Amino acid sequence: MALPPPARVCLGVGVAGLALAVANQLSSSGTEPALTRAGVLASLLAVGLMLVAILWTRAVPEAAARASLNGDEGLQLAEGLPEGLRLELGWGSQMLLTASPAAVVLVHWRHRALLRRGLLADTDFSPGPICQRAMERGQAISLVNLALYPGRAEFESLLPQLPAVLIQPLGSEGVVVLGGWSPRCFSRSDLVWVEGWAQRLSAELSAALPLTAETGETSGPISA
Repeated sequence: MALPPPARVCLGVGVAGLALAVANQLSSSGTEPALTRAGVLASLLAVGLMLVAILWTRAVPEAAARASLNGDEGLQLAEGLPEGLRLELGWGSQMLLTASPAAVVLVHWRHRALLRRGLLADTDFSPGPICQRAMERGQAISLVNLALYPGRAEFESLLPQLPAVLIQPLGSEGVVVLGGWSPRCFSRSDLVWVEGWAQRLSAELSAALPLTAETGETSGPISA
């Protein structure tokens, strides 16, 4: 619980006022009605100031420390992608890495990794049951603390020991996967931003890589 300076002053004045009102009542030799009324009013004012100080405060959770992740910074793009799509993937992934707590970004489309950026592992990533569930439901899945989730092994090939993962479906044919630096690192605004980019990216992918032309043209290995 964090107390800003104005709240501290308000709380201190309230406590001091209540203490003085009680001390005044205890030290008085009589019980005149006027003195009693004044003591009650002073006590109510002091308690009111303390309540204002409590309402002034707000819980400010401390940000979790970044995990020590092992990987090499880099960018990998699939071969043979149209220039416009390459620019879109590069721009979107760069924004996610700089404007969100993502340590790695992966775009997987039609059984193929089109982009991998950020901290890179030496293993290939293949979507598992969690990614399939996100595509089937058409909704993002946010695993805020991957260490507590039994299906975390699915993302070991993306980057070992990831604290958090966000899976955003690209319709029913792909996913955008973000690995976070720390548990509970992805905010509501991050989810909204990723969802918006995924909708735009899905349309561009469908137009740039039509299903009939994809076989053989975009099935090559990922290259740096």
